[in-house]
Amino acid sequence: MKFTKMYGCGNDYIYIDGAKEKIAQADKEAFVRRVSDRHFGVGGDGVIFINPSKEADFEMEMYNADGSRAEMCGNGIRCVAKFVYDKGLTDKTDISVISCGKIKYLQLFLKDGKVDTVRVNMGAPELTAALVPVVCGQEQAVDETICVQGQDYKMTCVSMGNPHAVVFMDGVKELDIEKIGPYFENHERFPRRTNTEFVEVLDRQTVLMRVWERGTGETLACGTGACATVVSGVLNGLTDETVTVKLLGGELTVTWDQTENLVYMTGPAATVFDGAMDIK
Repeated sequence: MKFTKMYGCGNDYIYIDGAKEKIAQADKEAFVRRVSDRHFGVGGDGVIFINPSKEADFEMEMYNADGSRAEMCGNGIRCVAKFVYDKGLTDKTDISVISCGKIKYLQLFLKDGKVDTVRVNMGAPELTAALVPVVCGQEQAVDETICVQGQDYKMTCVSMGNPHAVVFMDGVKELDIEKIGPYFENHERFPRRTNTEFVEVLDRQTVLMRVWERGTGETLACGTGACATVVSGVLNGLTDETVTVKLLGGELTVTWDQTENLVYMTGPAATVFDGAMDIK
């Protein structure tokens, strides 16, 4: 099976052209776990199949490293755009991609004839607690207290197609995320588990973010998490609408246009290598 290893801000996935490479649906969970392993497989934060679509230009079928299906990935969808353009599957620089029934619109920016950066219309943030979903006594979970391992934290919960709990705090660089991350992810207040962003506000236009991703663990970046972070920053009066989000793997520029109620994310996409693997 042919594949391409790609990353956006260090958030790396294995990309497969689903129109050419076939694998049974029942086999995908085990396949994803095996090839995502960084010691015994190709290595990545998960696998993304790029499929034909009747509703959009392409479909993104995304899986976390543990084999679980994910609704959306901001870094991953930018790499989908680079994949389809650089490999000649489209000659358009404005495309649409559907994932789990929701369509995103992407603008591709070229350098030397290949995609260098991508601006994604990530759509409207979902703030209704029941739809994030998060168990909450209020309609929205904004600056909501959550007790994790005996300690109280303040979280703001946003869905960008997948659930996020954003925690603003100091000392993000020193945080023992491997210790606390799994307890947030699997907390009883998150019916479908959650991605958790631990965020330090540097100024109104700049934040530092680390992320514990549902089904994967700490990753170098999370595009949807960066979007949820900016929405949360605005809701809590901590940031402006346009923010540079500093991640372990690079930087993303995110804007929450409150007039349109749309979130726009701009960032890089890069190819590491093409390869082939034996799937038997």
